[in-house]
Amino acid sequence: MSPVASSNNERRTSWLILGALWLMLLVFASLRPLAVPDEGRYGEIGRWMLVSGDWLTPRLNGLPFFHKPPLLHWLDALSLATFGVNEVALRLVPALHAGLMLVALYLAARRISTETIARRAVVMLGTGLGFWVGGQYVNHDMLVATWIGLAIWSFAFAFMAGVKPNAWLARLGFLACALGMLSKGMIGFALPGLVLLIWLIWTHQLKKILYLPWISGLGLFALVAGPWFVLAQRTYPGFFNYMFIGQQFNRFTAATYNNQQPWWFYLLALALLLFPWVFFALGQVRRVTTMTRTHALGMTQAWWRLCWSWVLGILVFFSIPHSKLVGYILPVLPPLALLASLGWGRVMARRAYAGKWFVGLCVVNFCIALGIVLKVGDVTQKGRSKDVAEVLACAAKPTDTFYASGAYPYDLPFYVQTTRAIVMVEDWPTLRKAAGDGWQRELFEGADFDAQAAQVLQTPEALVRAGEASGNWFMTRSGLPLVTHTPGWTLYFKGAGWDLYRSGGADAVPPESVTTTPAPRFPGCKSNIK
Repeated sequence: MSPVASSNNERRTSWLILGALWLMLLVFASLRPLAVPDEGRYGEIGRWMLVSGDWLTPRLNGLPFFHKPPLLHWLDALSLATFGVNEVALRLVPALHAGLMLVALYLAARRISTETIARRAVVMLGTGLGFWVGGQYVNHDMLVATWIGLAIWSFAFAFMAGVKPNAWLARLGFLACALGMLSKGMIGFALPGLVLLIWLIWTHQLKKILYLPWISGLGLFALVAGPWFVLAQRTYPGFFNYMFIGQQFNRFTAATYNNQQPWWFYLLALALLLFPWVFFALGQVRRVTTMTRTHALGMTQAWWRLCWSWVLGILVFFSIPHSKLVGYILPVLPPLALLASLGWGRVMARRAYAGKWFVGLCVVNFCIALGIVLKVGDVTQKGRSKDVAEVLACAAKPTDTFYASGAYPYDLPFYVQTTRAIVMVEDWPTLRKAAGDGWQRELFEGADFDAQAAQVLQTPEALVRAGEASGNWFMTRSGLPLVTHTPGWTLYFKGAGWDLYRSGGADAVPPESVTTTPAPRFPGCKSNIK
């Protein structure tokens, strides 16, 4: 066989492996219900955007939700419109980005090293929990991680093209930064900038920055990322301060937000997200500490330094805030997988049975991820309201009003497919003074942007009035006593973690009648399925 034919076969094998990993990710995406709060929150925002036709304002329970920019919600809405309202349609969005992350790693690694190293890096990334779980989890993290990675690769190849950067690759980097900003805000361009600055200084290329196509690049960035932010500020005065100062700068610097973790949190997270491959990357740490000038196996020094600038720059950046979430560290997985591939080649590649060990570790990772996906539904059952939603979708009428208290049922509107907001009954004046970083704050801060939509936030007196009329439903977490002291409400269905009540006293019907309802009320009613 000729070298060209052999090379083509090798590349074909790599693409087949990449495609198989991505298809398996879609299978995983179909095996579990929505997780709350994140998937319920963001999935419902996308569905609401679709049914309302309001593509400017992300809304949670009808209230503006400006914690993050709208790219995820736009893509969710388009996917739901194309494939129907279901979990897989939502998860297709992060899954496509995870696939794009794999493709970018493969193309970049193949260019700067060898086909073998590139393929092994893709398999390492594609068999880690970061890919299996993060790649089908509906939130903004995989989106921004992918665009950050594409921006870094694009600019890096532009800088390495010669004395002056390649203008078209640089413009691709500016475009990726714009999509990163639309995914999760300022980190979409700040983190690529940080990584590239460290790398350019380390490799003595800093003066190349002067030759970037700044005018056309920034113009492209502004054209893609700018319009939504400008329109949102014009429509909702105070938006800039809320999103950029409140939701981004303050979350980075303040110590009052949820999920406070120690500085070493992301070291543990990476050990889990890229287990066991991350340990083969540790062999490269000595090269960082000694600042060796020798070439890493299969990669020139400049590219090796890019990988470590990428990993260490983002790792330190996200370790500074008190609030830490596992998904934040996803952007470092591609370069870490490439370093791990290099480490495997140096430590294991020439050993007997290395191939069998590699396959065995892949199988172990697959089994761990499959176990997590299959069991997560049972573990989180009490927090979800899907069982209540399935009953309510068949028993209620589209004109009925839903009330809730004690918590916000994030996944219920998605599964019922209602087009009306839930009336949330709480002592809102008190909560405004004392609520922490939770669902209550998400709702009342959204209400500050839209006085009309804010009418869905009612005090407990509204529950008394609603109990006296027919056509009302009330949901609360199991064990909360509020409704037991309110006349007119009758227990209708008791779920795993939520109780459902119906107004009308003795006129309320038992849940058995759901199976004989002649006309399903909501699209989410299972009896609509033929």
